[in-house]
Amino acid sequence: MIRLRKLARAATVLTTPLAPEDILALFNPVFSARQLRGVVTKVVPETADSATIHFHPGRGWKAHKAGQWARIGVELDGVRHWRSYSLSAPAGQDPAITVSDMGAVSGALVRNTKPGDVLFLAPPQGDFVLPEHPRPLLMLTAGSGITPVMSMIRTLVPHRPDADVVLVHSARTPQDSIFHEELSELADQFPNFRVTHWYTGERGRLDFSSAALLNELCPDWRQRAAYACGPEGFLDEAEALWTREAAAHKKAGPFAADPINLIIERFNTSLVGGEGHDGGLVTFEASDREVEADGNTPLLDVGEDAGVLMPSGCRMGICHSCLTPLRAGHVRDLRTGEVHGEPGQLIQTCVSAAAGPVNLDI
Repeated sequence: MIRLRKLARAATVLTTPLAPEDILALFNPVFSARQLRGVVTKVVPETADSATIHFHPGRGWKAHKAGQWARIGVELDGVRHWRSYSLSAPAGQDPAITVSDMGAVSGALVRNTKPGDVLFLAPPQGDFVLPEHPRPLLMLTAGSGITPVMSMIRTLVPHRPDADVVLVHSARTPQDSIFHEELSELADQFPNFRVTHWYTGERGRLDFSSAALLNELCPDWRQRAAYACGPEGFLDEAEALWTREAAAHKKAGPFAADPINLIIERFNTSLVGGEGHDGGLVTFEASDREVEADGNTPLLDVGEDAGVLMPSGCRMGICHSCLTPLRAGHVRDLRTGEVHGEPGQLIQTCVSAAAGPVNLDI
């Protein structure tokens, strides 16, 4: 151990002003001791305004489970922006994200990403994953909500031909339907995988106001573990249907449709504590930066978007490394909604949002 430390010090002297890891990064773009990275290996167009970006992650990446998501960092005009994307690749393979051209960051990823580009990464997260024990499944998706479910399908169906999976996917037209061709091919190849493509441009939206449509599309839906992902209204209606079915059958014995069996993934990944609250002017005193922030964006993201070098090991899986002294003001804990703030208090910028004007010692 002593010999290793001496070698490290010697390497530092030889590479100053760069650190040894900076020299290694010149030869391997995904090598970094401070920040997870991945190099883009392939970009596959999916529709006119979406693409799947495959990347090979560097050291420190934790293999994802089918259905999980990850934070992806992209540098635009010298500023690093972070967004959350579902991972569409099967578990056990290099990750991929399928992105639709919506907003500046996603639009830049779809239009400009090419093999060899470097993405900044955070470890995969999320509990929207396949059940531990095999059972019949029902997948309800709309629009880009197919993305995490596609990871599940790619993981399960080709490797478990006996897996009983029903997918009902809603899109505006066949041309707007992500993974349309691949899903159809899988359904042709594996009889236990059944797909219904529902085109709202032709048939109107999927109607979950009653059980009638699901009874038609999947008669045994009440006996299946169900997963749903899509726009808020789509998910709210599905959740309400499962709840109504549970209430209607509660007195007759076991639930015909137990809400526990409906697992939902919402694309609004903001921490709930900040929703609907005002933010304020955030001053990064040592960096001489000021920026207006809303009440639901973590201060870590606010600082990084403003070009401030924020301390953080969160995306390397190292908790509490983003602690920053609060000079003045109050912050809201996005996990609980609690507002707090005392001068000199160390706050976690990854889970704290501005609750009025805030001054940070960074």
